[in-house]
Amino acid sequence: MTDMTSWEPLRRELDRWQAAGRVARLWLRDDDAIEPTPDLERLLASSGDNEVPLTLAVIPGLTGEALAARLAGEAGVTVAVHGWSHSNHAGPERRKQELGSERPAEIVLGELGDGFRLLQRLHPARFLPVLVPPWNRIDATLIPALPDLGFAALSVYGRARQGGPIPLLNTHVDIIDWHGTRGGRSEADLVAELVAELRDRFAGSDEPIGVLTHHLVHDAAAWDFLSALFAATAQHPAVHWSAASALLKP
Repeated sequence: MTDMTSWEPLRRELDRWQAAGRVARLWLRDDDAIEPTPDLERLLASSGDNEVPLTLAVIPGLTGEALAARLAGEAGVTVAVHGWSHSNHAGPERRKQELGSERPAEIVLGELGDGFRLLQRLHPARFLPVLVPPWNRIDATLIPALPDLGFAALSVYGRARQGGPIPLLNTHVDIIDWHGTRGGRSEADLVAELVAELRDRFAGSDEPIGVLTHHLVHDAAAWDFLSALFAATAQHPAVHWSAASALLKP
């Protein structure tokens, strides 16, 4: 159940942006798409009804023609490369990672190249040359090779550092409580994070604010938050939900 009073801080911050004649840029990334599911249908309906562009981070090694056919008519959806198979190759005492140093770089980069070409073929009209590493982690030594594979940007989690070998298009607010319920996080906490990101941008940062979702694990709290977020922002004059393709730097 959505507590509308918890959204007051966001409304006040957006009204401040409006009074200053400014517009905040938000974008939506959803990870782990593989095939059509009822949860994916719900996400597509919610984002589409609110005219919020959606970037799906698709796992190349696990997807196929079924998802491509389903997305063929979705003009507001783009597809990014979510690693290869979302497999963990890190040791038992380390954080999960597919794109790490545990395997030879040529093997990891070969898989990424295969994933790039596969999704480009399956989704020619909505393919986005952006790499979304599984678990938002990639070994730093692999990053300089990404442009040669065709990638135009890398999308992980957290504030973007400038001056690297490839542009970053990051996410900043993850609605899932991965270390607790593994469902939707506290509405008040998420609103507070959004307000903090907006205040940072108001102070001078021009980085778009990325909202991160995972439709396959959404519970009622996660869906309620997303619906309330769209209701609070989709028609607000101080917010522009941007397509990821429009945010890529030349």
